[in-house]
Amino acid sequence: MNTAPETHLPAGSAAKPISLKIFGVGSAGLNMLEQIAGKTLQGAACIAVGTRADSLAPSSAAEKICLESKLLRGLGTGGDPERGRAAAEESADRLKASCEGADVVFIVAGLGGGAGTGISPVLARIARETGALVLAFVTLPFDCEGNRRRNQAQHGLLQLKAEADGVICLPNQKMFKLIDDRTSVADTFKITNEFLADGLKGVWRLLARKGLIEIHFADLCALLRDRHGESAFATAQADGPTRSREAVDQLLAHPMLDAGKTLADSDAVLVGMVGGPDLTMVEVSRVMEHINSKCPRAQVMMGAAIDEDFRERLAITLIATRRNESPAAQAGSEAAARTEAAHPVEQLDKQLLNRVSGARPHSRFVPPPPSMAPEQMEQLMAKQATGAARPRKTSARMRQGQLPLEIISKGRFDKSEPTIHKGEDLDVPTYIRRGVSLN
Repeated sequence: MNTAPETHLPAGSAAKPISLKIFGVGSAGLNMLEQIAGKTLQGAACIAVGTRADSLAPSSAAEKICLESKLLRGLGTGGDPERGRAAAEESADRLKASCEGADVVFIVAGLGGGAGTGISPVLARIARETGALVLAFVTLPFDCEGNRRRNQAQHGLLQLKAEADGVICLPNQKMFKLIDDRTSVADTFKITNEFLADGLKGVWRLLARKGLIEIHFADLCALLRDRHGESAFATAQADGPTRSREAVDQLLAHPMLDAGKTLADSDAVLVGMVGGPDLTMVEVSRVMEHINSKCPRAQVMMGAAIDEDFRERLAITLIATRRNESPAAQAGSEAAARTEAAHPVEQLDKQLLNRVSGARPHSRFVPPPPSMAPEQMEQLMAKQATGAARPRKTSARMRQGQLPLEIISKGRFDKSEPTIHKGEDLDVPTYIRRGVSLN
């Protein structure tokens, strides 16, 4: 696995706390940021990013960045990701200044609209240019929100995966497994935001908490840096004497892991456990044994920490990541597929025009040589040697004479004066005046 040089921490910096900045982008991202702000995240700075001042006003974030410009004219993006991207590119210096000094940058946003979908990839690229490890936590729209938002979300997710070190994606459609018929719309989105906030807190707990079995920041960077993958996360918590078994059952039944299928397809898995002073090594081993059996081909990193507040409790955070082979190639192939689907006739024409036709095979039928007497053969060879050739017949060139045309009366123009120009009667056809033969 390739490890970027910047992932190694300098000597003597082990005691330095990790600097985290959390960017909430767009309307959905700002709502998630408020949910995250209620969590205990020591050393984390929250930054709100939007395109309208009125949407940023209620935010409790310490820093607010309004990407208002002449392009938007105070109306926001209008659901157009390209307008959001243009606004972010125009304010790239402001975003870069906010990212400076951060070791880790978390981006929380909802994909499908204009601001979150357009700004997030630009922000991820800028944050990586400052040297930070960039992880994005995003949601995808419900199916009922329509094809337009769903298509924009998929396109934005592809762009974000090409820019961030890792993308932790939560499809809102999976929330139907956690709600019932009486759950209101507001409560559903609240559950989604709470779900994502718990996952973000669990990831930060892996990085910031110093445990007995520690996941070093450099190791996490080496695992995620330039992976550009889409990650799934799951959290579980249980207490009592059977806490390890219950926590594992919760993980395997988690909607984000699809009954363990996500683990089987992953090539990197991070597991962080937090327990009280009564956490035993047997419990840790039992949890990791179950997880390792579900992802035999993945690289697994495990950390364990002791916290007095978790006495008789066990909390597990799991992140499963699958590497993307080539984001640029994937984008190109999807663009080509969309073009081919939109213009099938043109693509067929190109295939027919670009097809290289090979040489035609020789005929299998070879006629036998003519039967000739030896004398005739000698005469034929003699003619070929002397270069004698049959004289060509000269054919007389056919010429067409002048047609015997009779001059007829001009009718009612018979008494009119002829049209004379420079001594020539223009009423007489040109071929007659100039003596041109009709050959």
